[in-house]
Amino acid sequence: MSGIDLNTVVLVFTAIVVAALVGVRLAHRIGMPTLLAYLFIGLLFGEAGLGIQFSDPGVTQVLSTLLLAVILIEGGFTTRAAQIRPVAALSAVLASVGVLVTVAVTAGLTYVLLDVDARTAMLLGAVVASTDAAATFAVLRRLPLRPTTRSALEAESGFNDPPVIIIVTVIASDAWHAASPGLMALTIVYQLVGGAVVGLLVGWGGRWLLARSALPTAGLYPLAVLCIALFGFALAGVAGASGLLAAYVVGMMLGNATLPHRGVTQAFTEGLAALSQIVLFVMLGLLASPARLPEAVMPALVVGVVLTFIARPIAVAVCATGFRVPWREQAFMSWAGLRGAVPIVMATVPMSNGLPAAHRIFDVTFLLVATFTLIQGPLLPWAARRTGVLEPDRSREVELDSAPLENIDATLMQVGIPRGSRLAGVYIEELGLPERTVVALVIRDGEAIAPDDFTALRTGDQLLVATPVRHAARTERRLRAVGRAGRLATWFGEHGDDTPADRPVRQQGWPFGRPVSRGGRETGSGEPVSPG
Repeated sequence: MSGIDLNTVVLVFTAIVVAALVGVRLAHRIGMPTLLAYLFIGLLFGEAGLGIQFSDPGVTQVLSTLLLAVILIEGGFTTRAAQIRPVAALSAVLASVGVLVTVAVTAGLTYVLLDVDARTAMLLGAVVASTDAAATFAVLRRLPLRPTTRSALEAESGFNDPPVIIIVTVIASDAWHAASPGLMALTIVYQLVGGAVVGLLVGWGGRWLLARSALPTAGLYPLAVLCIALFGFALAGVAGASGLLAAYVVGMMLGNATLPHRGVTQAFTEGLAALSQIVLFVMLGLLASPARLPEAVMPALVVGVVLTFIARPIAVAVCATGFRVPWREQAFMSWAGLRGAVPIVMATVPMSNGLPAAHRIFDVTFLLVATFTLIQGPLLPWAARRTGVLEPDRSREVELDSAPLENIDATLMQVGIPRGSRLAGVYIEELGLPERTVVALVIRDGEAIAPDDFTALRTGDQLLVATPVRHAARTERRLRAVGRAGRLATWFGEHGDDTPADRPVRQQGWPFGRPVSRGGRETGSGEPVSPG
């Protein structure tokens, strides 16, 4: 490639990313889901806008799969395992039985209501059957939902790609006329189980390796995490299992480990996932042809209404029957079944195989995603309030990061005290940290303080805590517990696990009245109290 061509590519790419970042800001102001801003920018830069020609569905599939893997790695890394365990079975059923029910209902009603053949109806039902990880993570994490509700929807979006990929691939290929339902079912099970097993094994190996490696710079840890997760993605793909599911599981395994420089790694993965979302949705917008879209408006509305108001609620009701999910929560889960990149990517499979109705399927899917995301996304906060799935207010979590001290077999933790944390007002001696663990330094208002046992912590403080490696996990749990429930955390039943207890911590009704302040300084409530 010549120098001019390279400069042109970099210029266009950076212009698109900057435009997407500006679009995100505007989208937040007007309440529009960010993925729609990215799709619109893709259309703006595409054939009907600035004239960028991009029409290769094969390249789109390959790049989209890799970008989805990066998004799932970040989603897994920031998901607490303790939140997933109670809902793993429900999520697995939604991702398998729920997908099959959604395909059957959507395809059946589409065949009856639209003038399409059975194969096209099946493809339309299959490509829109799975919820999308990119859309789900981006939208739901802005809402203070109950951990179990959010985790069930996030895990479903991470698990339900393999069944859809298999169904769409079979229907769009020559195997359509001789497809065996039993063989498809076995393939789906193998993809799900194989992807999960590969993810667990690679994730466990990655945790073991990173816990015993003191890398020379903090920036190498995020790179190591990304490469380990992508190794799991590729290994599962080579084994014929679900690489996307493996990427999600590896991310979750590493995200729930006590890793050095976790804060740096999380910031890196979040930024990379955001860039992946931008590139993914802009690329899908470039692939669309605005000139064909008007003809797809009515079919997209019909399929979207069937999917959103009939197929999805039926699938959720069928899957939630054995899990005693309240009907209000079922209603929210039905409405929160967001579609995004995955359906559009799946709609490129018929295009790659040269099916006669391929472009119509893509156009219908593209408009369905854009239209119903615009309807569902802004209404999610209202739906969450109406169905009662919002989480009660809690104390904000302390911000923890760590770095290995290899020579003395210890870890140096950096602890930030955010506004609302109940660490504010607690004295060093009241922290109850494990033996040989010390608060070595307090950074307050830009100044370094050498603390003693009678130093009271304040909101905004940054602590440096040195602890032996064998006590690192206990130290983290204790600091989280005090941050949630104050100096009497253990008395309140708070032990600093990854997921706070389902019941809200008693922040008001203290057993013997409000904690007494010492000389007018801050108490465990985090607010200054006058003496007397």
